[in-house]
Amino acid sequence: MTTTAVRAGTGTRPQRLPGAWGLGLQRGGLEIKQFFRQRDQVVFTFAFPVVFLFLFASIFKDDVEGAGITASQLYVPAMMAAGIMSTSFQSLGISIAIERDEKVLRRLRGTPMPPAAYFLGKIWLVLVTGLMETAILLLVGTTLYDVDLPSDVRTWFDFAWIFVLGLTACALLGIAISSVPKSGKSATSVVVLPFLVLQFISGVYIAIDTIPDWMLNIGALFPLKWMCQGLRGVFLPESAQVLEQAGSWELGRVALVLGAWCVGGLVLCLLTFRWKNRRDG
Repeated sequence: MTTTAVRAGTGTRPQRLPGAWGLGLQRGGLEIKQFFRQRDQVVFTFAFPVVFLFLFASIFKDDVEGAGITASQLYVPAMMAAGIMSTSFQSLGISIAIERDEKVLRRLRGTPMPPAAYFLGKIWLVLVTGLMETAILLLVGTTLYDVDLPSDVRTWFDFAWIFVLGLTACALLGIAISSVPKSGKSATSVVVLPFLVLQFISGVYIAIDTIPDWMLNIGALFPLKWMCQGLRGVFLPESAQVLEQAGSWELGRVALVLGAWCVGGLVLCLLTFRWKNRRDG
């Protein structure tokens, strides 16, 4: 364990510096405070999926034939999945690219803080914001669109691991894609475009049974489609399984794909993450 230097003759005992976990927790608290101080960012982050849920649920509110649900109910878990990806993938991809461009990362790298503490701080941020986004969407869904909460512990457990694996996979992908933009100014365009495309081909805005199979197959390569499918399995009745491409929730495959993306996302981060811009050498 690293210790602080001791002045000769003072008799002061060496003091241990906080480890990566402790510094990561402190860094997370700082990240959360900074996030909530930017009121416009807070409002738009949490309001965006809620507004889209309200719009789509208001336009498409008829019963879905043979599924035992309304179209409004179908949108609730899909928007929850999109909200989780928004607070992790999109948020980290843009914010880290901007911090790199403004040389914040370069200055942090020159401090004694372990690199892991920086990433732990980001994970704490997306965990808090992801939980809040999900809670807000769930409140709207149960209040306005008659979505039923799970009634047994097993289903809540399914919700927990889908949330954790999905958030982790998307956060790691957000860290990885943050190295793609050449500058902070281009980060929003670079990150938002693939996220927007994935929402259309993963069953967020358009029902799965109306999307061409080739698009679904592309969407199935990424976490969002499986997050949507898993959350539908948690919050919708069994009769709604007929709408899925395989006619089943496939929770085992959901866990496998999301787990694989957690591993793959970590590898991508290790291979691509940079503390400085390309032009800085």
